[in-house]
Amino acid sequence: MKRIYLDHIAATPLAPSVLEAMLPCFREHFGNPQSLHAEGQAAATAVAVSREAVARLIGASAGEIIFTSSGTEANNFAIKGLALAHRAKGSHIVLSAVEHLSVLNAAKSLEKSGFTTTLVPVDREALVDPVEVEKAIRKETVLVSVMLANSEVGTVEPVAEIAKAAKARGVLVHTDAVAAAGNMPVDVRTLGVDALSLAGDQFYGPKGGAALFVRKGVRILPLIDGGIQEGGRRGGTENVPAIVGLGKAAELALAAMAERQARMARLRDRLIDGLLGSVDHVLLSGSRERRLPHQASYFVRFVEGEALLLSLDLKGFAASSGSACTSKALKASHVHLAMGLDHATAQGSLVFSLLDTTTAEDIDALVAVFPPVVDRLRKMSPLYTEFLKEKTP
Repeated sequence: MKRIYLDHIAATPLAPSVLEAMLPCFREHFGNPQSLHAEGQAAATAVAVSREAVARLIGASAGEIIFTSSGTEANNFAIKGLALAHRAKGSHIVLSAVEHLSVLNAAKSLEKSGFTTTLVPVDREALVDPVEVEKAIRKETVLVSVMLANSEVGTVEPVAEIAKAAKARGVLVHTDAVAAAGNMPVDVRTLGVDALSLAGDQFYGPKGGAALFVRKGVRILPLIDGGIQEGGRRGGTENVPAIVGLGKAAELALAAMAERQARMARLRDRLIDGLLGSVDHVLLSGSRERRLPHQASYFVRFVEGEALLLSLDLKGFAASSGSACTSKALKASHVHLAMGLDHATAQGSLVFSLLDTTTAEDIDALVAVFPPVVDRLRKMSPLYTEFLKEKTP
């Protein structure tokens, strides 16, 4: 049976050229980048080249890139490092209610040391209103963090407008761009943000290769104390293979951006229309117009997402039911509840994410398999039985 992988937001495979770029770092270029000998300097050069590539991907300068181990670390670094560095101004943070848990829980951790947090609500499409963000800002606000795109529902947020409003009040702005960077154009100057998180495993790079952009001149406190690595902002010997892989993936993503975005959007729309047209009581989640180019997500009423995933997996399709960080929690996502959905509808979440290996034939195969899968599960659903009884005169 052919396997069709449609969970690229959880993890993408390594591009062959990314793996080829990484392999010498395990062999001849194994030196410590902080060492002065030839082996060390070869590794240092490789890190520098990768830093430039990551910077180009998001319109930054190389000195503004700090390598991290994951998007979660980058988000923690941004929230805690920026807030603590500017605590003399105040101790209030503004977040959207649909942020990734690595942002929400980082802020919650800061509350133990006296910080307060305001969560800005979203609408039914998970869109954040810049006006509501501005209303939430106080005199003591030091940081606003709103993600660029939500991986669970696909909505792309108006970060540039939010940043403009926050900057007018003298407040720093961070955006979690993990789901967006490498899959759609991202430019830190156009967005107007002070910090941005990204991760290579979203665009054919390695797990363990991620970065945080911090605008030049913005103070941030290290989370990992140690030596002089990353300009003294993150201690520890650099993970050269992961950094090199991230750099190569960034280079490939930038070169293919226009073609990849257009192709993914066509396949995404084919999938959205195909599933919505094949089964009743299926709702598109997130915004149709402001959407990640490679993400299609739904709420399938009267069916549990876990049962859908297992059934589709048996048919050869890999998908998800929300964030990979919460997929085993077996409870409604905070994102879906923030959108105003009831628990029963939220439990029917289904997310498909596409990339270069996805074909139109794959989409059509899924659309063909989907109706009988849903029909079988609904026949076992007490919620669907009750719904049919209510419809019957």
